[in-house]
Amino acid sequence: MHRALPDARDGLKPVHRRLLYAMRQLRLDPGSGFKKSARVVGDVIGKYHPHGDQSVYDALVRLAQDFAVRYPLVDGQGNFGNVDGDNAAAMRYTEARMTEVARLLLDGLDENAVDFRATYDGEEEEPIVLPGAFPNLLANGSAGIAVGMATSIPPHNAAELCDAALHLIKTPNARIETLVGLVPGPDFPTGGVIVEDRAAIVEAYRTGRGAFRTRARWTTEDTGRGTYVVVVSEIPYQVQKSRLIEKIAELMEAKRLPLVADIRDESAEDIRVVIEPRARTVDAALMMESLFKLTDLESRIPLNLNVLSRGVVPKVMGLGEVLLEWLGHRREVLIRRSEHRLEQIRHRLEVLEGYLVAYLNLDEVIAIIRGEDEPKPVLMKRFKLTDVQAEAILNMRLRSLRKLEEFEIRGEHAALTKEQGELQALVKPEDRQWAAIADEIRAVRKTFGPDTPL
Repeated sequence: MHRALPDARDGLKPVHRRLLYAMRQLRLDPGSGFKKSARVVGDVIGKYHPHGDQSVYDALVRLAQDFAVRYPLVDGQGNFGNVDGDNAAAMRYTEARMTEVARLLLDGLDENAVDFRATYDGEEEEPIVLPGAFPNLLANGSAGIAVGMATSIPPHNAAELCDAALHLIKTPNARIETLVGLVPGPDFPTGGVIVEDRAAIVEAYRTGRGAFRTRARWTTEDTGRGTYVVVVSEIPYQVQKSRLIEKIAELMEAKRLPLVADIRDESAEDIRVVIEPRARTVDAALMMESLFKLTDLESRIPLNLNVLSRGVVPKVMGLGEVLLEWLGHRREVLIRRSEHRLEQIRHRLEVLEGYLVAYLNLDEVIAIIRGEDEPKPVLMKRFKLTDVQAEAILNMRLRSLRKLEEFEIRGEHAALTKEQGELQALVKPEDRQWAAIADEIRAVRKTFGPDTPL
C-alpha cells in the first residue's frame, strides 16, 4: 500500500523520495554538474531501496520527462525517451541532477523539519517524508495500484494550486465551487482541451473521484484552392503519438474513417500531426468528431484522489482536503525549523557570552590556562561560566584572540537576540505562522507562475 499510494504531504512514493534524497547526498543540486544515472541508482538500491535497478531507473526517468510530469524533479542529460513512447537510453549513458522543484521539496531537511528512520540495513537514516515546500501531489499527479485500492491523480498548474492554498489559509472551510474557480481543472504537460462540463468537474473535486474527457487541440490550415488540412498541435496526456497515428492508419485501411484521406506526422520539437480530409467539402468539425469517437485523440483521464493521509491512512480526499493536509504539513515544518534555529541561537548566545567574559578578563584567563592542570573547573568557578562556555574558551585558537574584539561579539550577540525574538514570536501565535506560510507560497507562485518558463 505504501509503495502504491503517494503521501498526501509531499506527493511522493518511497522510491521517488529515496531518489531525491540520494541525489541530495550526492550534492546534485540544480546549479551543480551532472552525474551518471547509474551512480544515483546504485546509491538508491545500495543504501535505501533494496529493489531492482531497472525499476528504480524507470522511476528516475519518469521524473525527468517533461511530457510525463508537469514539473520535472530531475534534470536529465541524454536520451530520456520521448512522447512517441521510445525508451530512455541505458543508465550508464544518461546523466541527472535535481531541478529547482526538487530543491524546494527538500528545503529544510537539515533543520529537523521532518522525522528520519533507519534504512533497511540500519546503517544510515532516511526521511519519512520530505518538507515539501511545493504542492507536488496535485502539481505532478500520481498513479498506482495496490491490493484492493488504486490512485490516479492528474497533474495541475502549480500557480493555481498556490492561489487555492492561499485562499484556504484565509477561509479553511471554503466552498468547493470557489476552489474550482481557482483550480478549474487539471493542467497536462502535453496540453489538450478538457471538454468535461463544470458541474462534473466540481463533483469530481468534491468527492475525489471522477474523470476528465480530454481532446487534442486542433486548427485548420488553408492550403489554397479551397482545400485545407487539420493540424493537431496538442494530444491528450499519456497518449503515445506513434501508436495513435498507427491506430488512425489502421482505421483508415479498415474503411472506418471515410472522411479522412491521409495522416502525416510532421512533428519536430513540437507536435504537428497533419490530417487531410477526403474532399474539400468535408466539414472539419465533423471529421474531427469521427476521429474523437474512434481514436485516442479524445481520452478519458481518471481522477481518484486516494492518498495516504499523514503518510499512514489510505483515504479518498476532495481538493480542499488534500490542500489542507499539505498546509498542515507546512505549518508543522515551519514550527520545527523555527525551534531548531532557536536552539542553535541559544547555544551560540551562550558561547558568545562566554567569549565576552574571556575578552574582558583575557590576561587572567591565559594565566589560569597556563598555570592550572585542570583549567576548566577553575574557569567555571572563577567567572561563573557554564560547561559549554568554558569548553568554548578552551577550544579557542590563539589567532582568534586577535579577532575577538568586543564590538564584534556584541554586534553578533545583538543580531542573534533580535532573530531569537522574531522566531519566538513566530512559534507562539497561529496567525503569525500562517502569514509566514502564505509568504512562502507566494514565493513559489511567483517562481512557477503561468508566465514562467519551466
